[in-house]
Amino acid sequence: MTIDLPESVARHAAKVLRLPSGAEIVLFNGEGGEYPARLDIVGKAKARAQLGARREIERESPLSITLAQAMQTADKMDFTLQKAVELGVAAFQPLASRRSVTRLAGERLQKRESHWQAVAVSACEQCGRNRLPTLLPYTSLEDWLAEDRGEGLKLLLAPEGATTLAALAAADKPGGEKNITLLIGAEGGLEPSEIAAATCAGFISVRLGARILRTETAGVAALAAIQSLWGDF
Repeated sequence: MTIDLPESVARHAAKVLRLPSGAEIVLFNGEGGEYPARLDIVGKAKARAQLGARREIERESPLSITLAQAMQTADKMDFTLQKAVELGVAAFQPLASRRSVTRLAGERLQKRESHWQAVAVSACEQCGRNRLPTLLPYTSLEDWLAEDRGEGLKLLLAPEGATTLAALAAADKPGGEKNITLLIGAEGGLEPSEIAAATCAGFISVRLGARILRTETAGVAALAAIQSLWGDF
């Protein structure tokens, strides 16, 4: 079977990777599995591929992690999303918190959501994931906390957190539960009232050592630790 590649993929293959016609590549559609393929460059922004047999390969974490990230400035948000995808999150939830500097609405929000989708696709390509994580709709932290999260371990990172990930692991949490939600504040962290609201919603405040981490470091560090303690690291 021969398919035409999307223009962005064709351009990346020809101009960035400089792949020649006949190059062996791997394609995926974001829904699991992958296809070995042979590339045929037909122009600067046009290419097609001869697909091989589908391979049922999964590279997903045994954990279903949702990273709920209060809005950071553009570059930091891109970095956080990219690394979260590499670290195996199942879903990414952008939130408007009281200390978020960036606010999105209307056309600007639509453009940013499209950009985030592209960042997630690129991160999957880089790390070999063949399932795209879910990018959840941008909403306010207040409205998000009011939703029923169901069962699972709910974690909130805070410098004054009541416990640590190591202590939770010693207590055998999450144990058999594989659903984890991780809430991270923006550059200025979360306001005390927001921390109180999260606690009322069942979140456990967790600290990461004695040092205060930047917002773009905190989520990445916590995800790596979670994958080490309960996931596939």
